[in-house]
Amino acid sequence: MKSHINIISIVFCFFFILGNLFSCKEQPKKLESKEMALHTAANVANIPPKRNLSQEFKKYWYSGDAEITSYTLEQERYGELRNGTAVLIYVTEPFLPEEQVKADGNHQDNVPVLKLNATKNYLTGIYPYSIMSSTFYPVHDNQHALKSSLSVQEWCGHVYAQLNNRDKFEFIQHSYFEGEADETYSMDKAWLENEIWTKIRIHPKGLPTGTITMVPSLEYFRVKHADVQAMEAIATLEVNGDISTYTVAYTNDSRKLTINFSTDFPHSIESWTEAYNSRDKKMISRGVKMKSLKTPYWGQNSNAFLHLRDSLGL
Repeated sequence: MKSHINIISIVFCFFFILGNLFSCKEQPKKLESKEMALHTAANVANIPPKRNLSQEFKKYWYSGDAEITSYTLEQERYGELRNGTAVLIYVTEPFLPEEQVKADGNHQDNVPVLKLNATKNYLTGIYPYSIMSSTFYPVHDNQHALKSSLSVQEWCGHVYAQLNNRDKFEFIQHSYFEGEADETYSMDKAWLENEIWTKIRIHPKGLPTGTITMVPSLEYFRVKHADVQAMEAIATLEVNGDISTYTVAYTNDSRKLTINFSTDFPHSIESWTEAYNSRDKKMISRGVKMKSLKTPYWGQNSNAFLHLRDSLGL
């Protein structure tokens, strides 16, 4: 009888302990959910108020078209200038702030963004270079770009890099080069050179000036094979009649970026230069506007629309 009672006691203790173990595992999940809710609420509270969109802005950017502009390109690579073409594609779209991808439907949490897809194509001797960056910047101009990504393809291999705007800037990279194949790290927030090109189109008077901290373009770091980091820079904005000029000169580097854009709305990008040292030589890469077209390109993917490339000089 005593043995029977002991067995029952042991079994009871076993299930009691097991139940406590399961309950302990469930508690962190509830806590994690609660913390996540507080974290989300804090993030929303920290976002500055939205800037109002003018009727002029809405009429231009919400007409159902994208703006596609082509440029002649002189791009430095390996100490020489290469001739090529560049294209800037601007379009508005809804964006999911948590997943940080384009929204397929209407969601309460959607953030309207002005997206810039920027491409460069040129030859380095026998083999081609193809570079594309994508930046998603809120149209209400009340926070940093939500995301910026870059891909580079050439015959040696390809590289992909991405920066996400969360509590901090989160960065990932995948490359075929030894020493930088797969990397992830975070950094404090600062101005992004990639977002400047889109901010110009929305509110150029709000561009940062004076001594600032800015993260140069993802393209710059990839072709230099350097770690992404913020740098001190001197930024200026000058208005010269119909053309305004925004310049970023990095103080701890020889690089200077100059963007010329139309002073009046829609503040189109007219040209740019990028000056820096390469292989002990002062080099200047530049893009100069050729033609511009407003069209819903995503639906123009049949051969019947090939003539539109002629409209862009491509």
